[in-house]
Amino acid sequence: MTSNEFRKMALQLPEVVESSHMRHPDFRVGGKIFATLGYPDSDLGMVKLTPDEQELFVQMEPEGFQPVNGGWGRQGATNVHLRSAKKSTVREALLSAWRLRTPESPARHVGKANLPKRRGRR
Repeated sequence: MTSNEFRKMALQLPEVVESSHMRHPDFRVGGKIFATLGYPDSDLGMVKLTPDEQELFVQMEPEGFQPVNGGWGRQGATNVHLRSAKKSTVREALLSAWRLRTPESPARHVGKANLPKRRGRR
């Protein structure tokens, strides 16, 4: 996976804006960062997951996902090794991180199998 593919995946999610934080690209929804790219080097992305989600992604793909060092990592910040991570797993991780930062709205349910049923007109 390339940094451009990571960027495209992030920007395909609803209401996402690319911005910059500490001289590297970040991806935000509702003004909150859910992923970054290129820090500390160009081969890495980062997704903000829960610690439980982080553990699952690291177990699924230990070559592709690793906790960020220090306190941020203990809170769920997870490095994505772009060259090693599978695109499908990165897509899932981005979606999970995006959902955690998405303001309460119907868009939050994107990608969920249990979408609410539409009610008929009355």
